[in-house]
Amino acid sequence: MLDLQTAYISRIGQRKRNEDACGYWTSDKGCCWVLSDGAGGHGSGDRAAQMVVSTVLEQFARDPNNGEAAAIALLEAAQAAVMSEKRAHPDGDNMHATAALLLIDPVRHEAVWAHVGDTRIYLFRNSNLIHQTRDHSLVQSMIDAGYGDVASIRTHPQRSLLTSAIGNADELSLSVSGEPVRIGAGDSFLICSDGWWEYVDEAEMTRCLEASVSSADWLERMASIVDAQDGQQNDNYTAIAVKIEQATEGKTIVLG
Repeated sequence: MLDLQTAYISRIGQRKRNEDACGYWTSDKGCCWVLSDGAGGHGSGDRAAQMVVSTVLEQFARDPNNGEAAAIALLEAAQAAVMSEKRAHPDGDNMHATAALLLIDPVRHEAVWAHVGDTRIYLFRNSNLIHQTRDHSLVQSMIDAGYGDVASIRTHPQRSLLTSAIGNADELSLSVSGEPVRIGAGDSFLICSDGWWEYVDEAEMTRCLEASVSSADWLERMASIVDAQDGQQNDNYTAIAVKIEQATEGKTIVLG
């Protein structure tokens, strides 16, 4: 049995409100972590992100399935919930949100993840980065087309423009990891909003992971890098860390 250590941080930065939301739901049948970064005027970004998180967790709790189809269905349910809210208030703000979710089957030791927008999921194995999601953003599309380098994704003036998001009227474009990925002791997941990864690059994520003694310690080390920024418009920043360790014989899964 694996020991899953979860920690999270969500802070307001220099903004008037925190439009990020995150949460997780776990059982011996399945585990789900989700993070959403909302946008919209007059607090509608808050509502969008909260709706994404609550919808995903409620749906997963009803049927803790950990496959690719389940991940897609969860994001589609979040899209339906936000679009329903927008239709009920046609004169409201154009609220929308990113979404990233991680599903782990604690019995099969398998993980699946999916995302929409520029909230990212990273997978580290023995402190080595082996996977990171690709943003649904204008700058990422430009880089893919050969009109910029990877470094510009953190500095481009249009880096916040998304090509897909929960709440957009167009057909939802999402990415999913595909077939379940086998996981084990020594693996670590990081789910984070753009207000986090914009200031903590992948090398620093790795360095902090190597030095950390727990999920909470890993996050605090990275958060100190974000906090050191002196920008007056620093965004909300949120992250979830899940470190996987081998539990001792007879030990059940421990989360939180």
